[in-house]
Amino acid sequence: MPRIRRGLVLLLAGFSPLLFAADCASLKNVQLTGTHITLAEAVTSGTLDIPDAGVSLASLPAFFRIAGELHPTSDSDIQFEVWLPAQGWNGRVLGTGNGGFAGAIYYPQMAAYLQRGFAVSGTDAGHEAENTDATFAWGHPEKVKDFGWRALHLTAETTKQILNTYYGKPADKSYYDGCSDGGREGLMEAQRFPGDYGGILAGAPANSWTALLTDGAGVMQVLMNDPKAYIPDGKLAAMQRASLAACDALDGAKDGVIGDPAKCQFDPQVLLCKNGDAADCLTQPQIDAAKALYAGIKDSHGQLIFPGFTMGDETGWKEWVVGEDPGASISSQFVQNYFRYMVTGDPKANVLATSVDELWQQSKEKQAADLDATNPDLSAFAARGGKLILYHGWNDPAIAPENTVNYFGTVQKQMGDDKVASFARLYMIPGMEHCTGGPGATAFGPFGAPTAKGSKYGLFDSLQNWVERGSPDENVIATKYSAGKNGAMQVDFTRPLCAWPKVAHYSGSGDANDAANFACVAP
Repeated sequence: MPRIRRGLVLLLAGFSPLLFAADCASLKNVQLTGTHITLAEAVTSGTLDIPDAGVSLASLPAFFRIAGELHPTSDSDIQFEVWLPAQGWNGRVLGTGNGGFAGAIYYPQMAAYLQRGFAVSGTDAGHEAENTDATFAWGHPEKVKDFGWRALHLTAETTKQILNTYYGKPADKSYYDGCSDGGREGLMEAQRFPGDYGGILAGAPANSWTALLTDGAGVMQVLMNDPKAYIPDGKLAAMQRASLAACDALDGAKDGVIGDPAKCQFDPQVLLCKNGDAADCLTQPQIDAAKALYAGIKDSHGQLIFPGFTMGDETGWKEWVVGEDPGASISSQFVQNYFRYMVTGDPKANVLATSVDELWQQSKEKQAADLDATNPDLSAFAARGGKLILYHGWNDPAIAPENTVNYFGTVQKQMGDDKVASFARLYMIPGMEHCTGGPGATAFGPFGAPTAKGSKYGLFDSLQNWVERGSPDENVIATKYSAGKNGAMQVDFTRPLCAWPKVAHYSGSGDANDAANFACVAP
């Protein structure tokens, strides 16, 4: 893109709101190739309502809001926004990610980082839709590319050009924070566009997109092709009690959280119904289904397509895995829409009637090039000084957590353990579900959310220190909050976050709710 006009605005410490508004409005006329600026306004009231997005934000600092459209192809319509602090800019820019099939800008996350002094940006990834809606892709291959990799990259480039014009200088450092599809986007940036961001925080990455959705189709077949095998949500609590009984104490503390589910040897056969079907037991077809879900879906040759679900928080499967009834899970919606509108082009395609082998082949052939972010060669990102922190909840019911462990392992195999340790880390979060929530300590810094002990923003602060000071934090603490009196949040317990493969283990003495009494040890 051509260099945009320089020197439009230099903010002074004591700016006038009226002068600020006039200068902001002038940026609407900035010319960028393939870009149309649709909004340029000063926000000085401390609040922002965006009715179309159902968003109402408060306690905002004064900032300049710019919105626009990117049109890299004739079939592209990428919406983006850039928010620039009027005062107190910390010299950093941060890009936010998406979730699901994208379709919206994540305004609350932008607001959280704006409040911390960051210039921030976001994009809808090229279409407007609900998270599970993939109809945008039907007959629109360029929109798939926009969603897969192009929108975030072009938004990053455009944001930097707008920022340079507004402040009269580039950002000192650039960061990215995203989870789920946003985690995939973060890895796509590191792999394809290593110069976009110097620090990337990528959570629960759906980076092996084609395998993930094929696996989801396999899960549907396990649960739905034989009605006797379907596991109703009312039985999940019994499964969770049994798995916790088998593995909760492996980390030294019996606290309702399995510290390292990969080491859990729970066999659901112990739940076999002895006196007829009931809520506290499983029939043999249901046990066989549970074993398949824990093991992961395999093709007809016994080759694992994607890892299975982990043990210890089976009640978290309700929305994502089993639904309130067969076919009602969130995963089922993603799977059906993916294969109908992104793979087959047939709105009536039935994943229950197609073999997993065929679905897997179609998925790879049609979408791997644009959607998968599985390249283990991050040498260009590392050579530029980039730092990557990956994290994943050990009880994620949407994206099996061992997928991220496996990807990290391929990077180590490709680049060597010592090299990887110089620029990348992985944290597996015990008791966390998809990106947040679950029985574990799940507040640790992403999305601008604070934690109670250690550095206020946990993993993000660690990433920032790594980029700017040369080393990550070694003492990262996660917090479990719950609603206390009068709606105030209270701290239930804290836990250290351990860089994989280490795990947190209770010392055997002291308060088991305090992270100080745990140590990160080799598994």
